[in-house]
Amino acid sequence: MSPVPGAERGSGQSDGPDAGRGSGQGKRARTNPKPLSFRTAGSGLSLKMRAVGLLSRREHSRAELARKLAPYVDADNPDELKQVLDALERENWQSDARFAQSLIHRRAPRKGTALVIQELRQHGLPDDQITQIREQLRGTEFERARTVWQHKFNRAPADRADYARQFRFLASRGFSSDCLRRILGEQDSGTLDE
Repeated sequence: MSPVPGAERGSGQSDGPDAGRGSGQGKRARTNPKPLSFRTAGSGLSLKMRAVGLLSRREHSRAELARKLAPYVDADNPDELKQVLDALERENWQSDARFAQSLIHRRAPRKGTALVIQELRQHGLPDDQITQIREQLRGTEFERARTVWQHKFNRAPADRADYARQFRFLASRGFSSDCLRRILGEQDSGTLDE
């Protein structure tokens, strides 16, 4: 017997009831290919459900959450966003203090006080909370800067150009110039305990 043309194994062609459907045999079509954050305003998801979805991924500040939810606010009920944010805060789904601690935990080991504070401001945290965090971070900045320096360089600057390069690197990470002078100055005098 001679083989039938097109009946080779894996050709994807069939004479059965699914013939003509293409090579996607056995695959189900996705009913909604868009993720939660890209669904349209008329998709039926409430603001609270959207907020809980965002908060389940990571902590958000109140201002950041308001910005992300603003496109989904119903024009007939503009106070809905404030009510939802208040409810989330009351039910402890959203907390600016928890968000700040989460951001500090992620950023502070590799970044200086200035950059961490700048990021907290961008997320809309209140000034009194930022002042407390700044004092907390300043107490550990020297140790954090020294750890970053040891990880990147771990050697004294060979000359003024190398000193400037190491200084610029640490300054770009947001560490204060006083800390950097102390770290690099200790390297010049060889007094850094390792």
